[in-house]
Amino acid sequence: MEKRIIGRGVLLGALGGLLAFVFARILAEPIINRAIDYESGRDDAQMALDKAAGKPMGDMGPELFTRTQQENIGLGFGVIVFGAALGALFAVVYFLALRRAGKIAPRNLALLVSGGMFLVLYAVPFLKYPANPPSIGHPETIKERTALFVGMIVISAVVLLAAIWLGRKLAARLGNWTATIAASAAFVVVMGAVMALLPSLGKLSANKEYGDFATETPQPLKDPSGTIVYPGFPADDLYHFRLYSFAAQLILWAVIGVGFAWLAPRLLGDRSTATELAA
Repeated sequence: MEKRIIGRGVLLGALGGLLAFVFARILAEPIINRAIDYESGRDDAQMALDKAAGKPMGDMGPELFTRTQQENIGLGFGVIVFGAALGALFAVVYFLALRRAGKIAPRNLALLVSGGMFLVLYAVPFLKYPANPPSIGHPETIKERTALFVGMIVISAVVLLAAIWLGRKLAARLGNWTATIAASAAFVVVMGAVMALLPSLGKLSANKEYGDFATETPQPLKDPSGTIVYPGFPADDLYHFRLYSFAAQLILWAVIGVGFAWLAPRLLGDRSTATELAA
């Protein structure tokens, strides 16, 4: 039974990854191409300024993969494998949750688990550290940005588990509805405080001594006299890239959650059988 559950999770995750790839390929990839063009144009302008100032020229090296390979084979393979891995992780968490699900039906449990995993693995970290296209973010801060994002995932998971524990403790005294509201409010308050304490990406850039470039979003490039020689990154492209990135993740988790909810009765039978299997 465990193998069947995990196998279905992997298949649903791969399907969700495929649909997310199609969505991203149609809507997000054009923005990525514009971001790469922006980055190339800005680098050329910066090199011209450095050459005029007598600074040494850097060598970016050859491109290992073409953009066609990256946006088709690379993106597709990566997203599908990533989706399959998340589907397997979902299946494991779902199977473990069956032991403590109480009277929650297998279908409802699938939706709750997928929603909770989407919340802690992407949605909450996204609010503090949203996705960025190429040319956004300084290379010198990539380690710090990665550590902060992973830290947000870990903190979100721990706080969500604590909120679930709190809700179960309060349910006997306040009832399920009131206990759920109280636990949800506690989760929001604690995560809001965590987000306020963690540094922003702009502060990371400022700490790296980028002068007046105290933001992860490229501002207009100026020459020594203050004249703008290259514009800042388009705000519309940044907004739409983040929107489409969020939507792609939502598609992935919706396919996993809804698909498993549809398969759960066939996999587990009635509630009593599911409970015995979990035990």
